[in-house]
Amino acid sequence: MLVSVTRDAFKLKQTFTISRGSRDVAEVLTVQLTKGEHTGRGECYPYARYGESLDSVTEQIRAIEAQLSNGLDRHGLRELMPAGAARNAVDCALWDLEAKQSGVPVWKLAGLPAPETIITAYTLSLDTPDAMQAAAAEHSSRPLLKIKLGGEGDLERLQAVRRGAPDARLIVDANEGWSATDYDRLAPVMLELGVTMVEQPLPSQQDDELLGRTRPLTVCADESCHDVASLAGLSGKYDMINIKLDKAGGLTEALALRDAAITAGFEIMVGCMVTSSLAMAPAMLVAQGAAVADLDGPLLLGEDRQSAIVYNGSEMEPASAALWG
Repeated sequence: MLVSVTRDAFKLKQTFTISRGSRDVAEVLTVQLTKGEHTGRGECYPYARYGESLDSVTEQIRAIEAQLSNGLDRHGLRELMPAGAARNAVDCALWDLEAKQSGVPVWKLAGLPAPETIITAYTLSLDTPDAMQAAAAEHSSRPLLKIKLGGEGDLERLQAVRRGAPDARLIVDANEGWSATDYDRLAPVMLELGVTMVEQPLPSQQDDELLGRTRPLTVCADESCHDVASLAGLSGKYDMINIKLDKAGGLTEALALRDAAITAGFEIMVGCMVTSSLAMAPAMLVAQGAAVADLDGPLLLGEDRQSAIVYNGSEMEPASAALWG
């Protein structure tokens, strides 16, 4: 087994801002696993919020090269590495490699139905109300808009977005930027504006404040939900969970998390970092049938991979075998 880890940078169409900062480039790691004439690929986004960097994740992957060469499979990987970006890239590359070797697509290897087109949310980054209204107007034909919030002036921003896109369904992402009092104050107004869900309103270490709280506006766990092990601590606080492969540590864990969450009574959202089509392809398998798909990463990029996923407006087509799986 030959293991390759490379850094790739994709320019964004425009500056992307959330409550924690801004960026103009998406920097990712690409893992390639080659055995004989077949190569499997996976992509991950090391996220500083979780103590990850391009260097640290590269080191994690390099540390298991010997095990991969000795036949480490997806199930062993799940036991060997913690959930996170490193395991995600390797896990997805192992799935892709098996598909290439067998000639059987990943969805069939995983016992899933053939993927169908899905509708993804389109994200409007945090900005001034006027700028967000203009962005909303530009994308007002999209059926689902996700609004980045997380600070003073959130209500004004949301009102501006609604003026710009009067017919779109709206969901909001506070990126841990609210308090419980903010939720209580903003939730009724947001419902009046047609918002159907808020993602991670409180910091994950403070989300016990949601226990027993009346939640008129659906609350989705993002930073509070990583893998199957994290699910038990979410009951009574959240109504929905956001599954991201970089948090879960790959497609293997993400599928297990989805099944466990449904059994526990949670609704499912499948999200992404700002990454390329290579990262969206496995996530799309998890997003089949989800209440919310937020897989718009490539739509925010100024450039993408070869054989990229095709987006018809907000409708995503399944990935081609030339890309992944």
